[in-house]
Amino acid sequence: MENRSKNVLIAEDYAPTRQLLESLLETWGYSVTSAPDGDKAWSILCEPEHPHLVILDWMMPGIEGPEIVRRLQERTSQEPYYIIVVTSRDNRGSAAHVLDSGADDFVGKPFDNDELRARVAVGHRMNCLQTALSGHVQELTRAIDQVKQLEGIIPICMYCKKIRDDTDSWQQLEKYITEHSEALFSHGVCPDCAKEQMDIFRSMKNAPG
Repeated sequence: MENRSKNVLIAEDYAPTRQLLESLLETWGYSVTSAPDGDKAWSILCEPEHPHLVILDWMMPGIEGPEIVRRLQERTSQEPYYIIVVTSRDNRGSAAHVLDSGADDFVGKPFDNDELRARVAVGHRMNCLQTALSGHVQELTRAIDQVKQLEGIIPICMYCKKIRDDTDSWQQLEKYITEHSEALFSHGVCPDCAKEQMDIFRSMKNAPG
């Protein structure tokens, strides 16, 4: 994910701004894919290996920024999206509107280069951290799925110690536990049984005839 997280999609219809963003991001070490309108941007985001770090113009031809944000939010993906919206600074309340819509951050036009670099770097780090967290969650889920637990009341014969299973059949204790847990048996002889068996052996040996 480290290399893929350096891939950035720029969706901006104003060519000079788009070209400036491309130049800056490439200088900062990112791989850039550009779209001149919302339709092209969404087409790129539907490709298998699309960027997950998106710099999005809020108002543009075709599918507008808010709709792209909404569609990305509806996706069920193990890889996160980080969406930075480029919007006009003189639009009062635009920042709150952008963030309320589900975008992760915004940069006002005209943007400060250092501010943009810092905000893109935050998006890159967030995607890496969330992807790593998702990987750990998947590993934990797989581990939990592999763990079998014995719970509740288990019917056991008080004489032979066999277990009655769900099919109403009786089976050896060790077989039942092996099938319902991750435990493995290593057979041995306890001291009491060793003494008992030795006594039986001696009795048989000393028996007449």
